[in-house]
Parts: sequence; structure tokens; C-alpha cells
Amino acid sequence: MTELLLIDDDQELCELLGSWLAQEGFVTHACHDGQSARQALAELQPAAVVLDVMLPDGSGLELLKQLRSDHPGLPVLMLSGRGEPLDRILGLELGADDYLAKPCDPRELTARLRAVLRRSQPPATPSQLELDDLCYSPARGVASIDGHEVSLTLSEGRILEALLAQPGEPLDKQALAQHALGRKLTLYDRSLDMHVSNLRRKLGPHADGRPRIVALRSRGYLYAP
Repeated sequence: MTELLLIDDDQELCELLGSWLAQEGFVTHACHDGQSARQALAELQPAAVVLDVMLPDGSGLELLKQLRSDHPGLPVLMLSGRGEPLDRILGLELGADDYLAKPCDPRELTARLRAVLRRSQPPATPSQLELDDLCYSPARGVASIDGHEVSLTLSEGRILEALLAQPGEPLDKQALAQHALGRKLTLYDRSLDMHVSNLRRKLGPHADGRPRIVALRSRGYLYAP
């Protein structure tokens, strides 16, 4: 059984989602504030976290920052009842792997969870990918540039894997989203762009100042050797 940690102050929603997810083969542990969530994370090893933006004792975004520091490879799906584009952007910038607005269809939530969990499985790739001064370990989720290590989120790592597989060649956004996010992009969906932006910031440019990841209008992205 796959264990999930659901962090949301809406207890009725947690019960409904817990019942639905149980039918889908998940075991759900619910927390209704940040303090109990931190304690649960110290005691449990969930396969993924579903995290609400609004918590009674603080912001879910602040908890997400801590999650990314303490558990960089743990898949996190954010929920928000406010539906504000800024929430979505901030959540993705801080490292959320996916984002849904509330109220959400439990079937879509399940599909999104299965997608992030599939991507979190040990990849069928070499133990280490190398190109120029960059080394990436898919198993560890860590990139190394001239000995300096950078932890990547699940989505960032999958994007880097795909780009390193064909350096210098553009990869279509939809193909990249399917590989990295486990789904196709919808209209006005900028989640892939946000993940790529985070990845570019973490990796930085080449030593000569050239960008490592290049955006090509209407063609997608490429890793520039």
C-alpha cells in the first residue's frame, strides 16, 4: 500500500479524500496544521505529500520551503482553495511537483498523484549522467558542477534527464512535460516553464556565461553543451 500525507485544515475534505484514495489503494495520514505535519514527517516516510496553501498556524508555502530543504526528493502536490495564479506560481517556484485548485475532482487528484509517483520510481537511466562540467545522479537527485552539489526536485531532475539525453537538440514542450510531469500541458499551463526556470537558476550558466538551458520559441528547450 502506498502511504500519503495529506496536510489540510479542512477535516471533512480530508475524510472524503481519504475514503476515495483508500479505494484506489492508498493509505492516507491526515494532518490539519503545520505543527502536526512536521511531527508526522519526522515519524513517517510517505511516498508523497498533498499540501494545502492555507494552514491555521502558518502558510503552506512556508512548510513547502522546509519540505524542500529537508526532503528534496519527496513528491509534493499543492492544493489551494483561493485559485490565485500567484499561489500556483509561488508553489511551483518553491518546488511543488504539481498543483491543483480546490475543489478538485478526486479522480484528477488520483491521476496527478499516480503521475508524480511514477516519476519518483528509480529511473531506468545510467547511475550518473555527465556532460562537460555537469554530472547528475538520478538516484540521488543531485547535480554536481565542478564539485558543487545542487539538490533537484523530482520534476527538475526529470527535465534535466530528458535534456541531457539529447544535448544540443530541442525537445518539444509537450514531450518534455509528458516525461517530466507525467501529463500533457493544458492551455495557459506554465508549470513546465516554472520548473525549467527553477532548474536554470539552480544550475547557473556555463563558465563563459552562456546559458545551459535555452528556450527556443515554438520549439521547446535544449541543453547547450
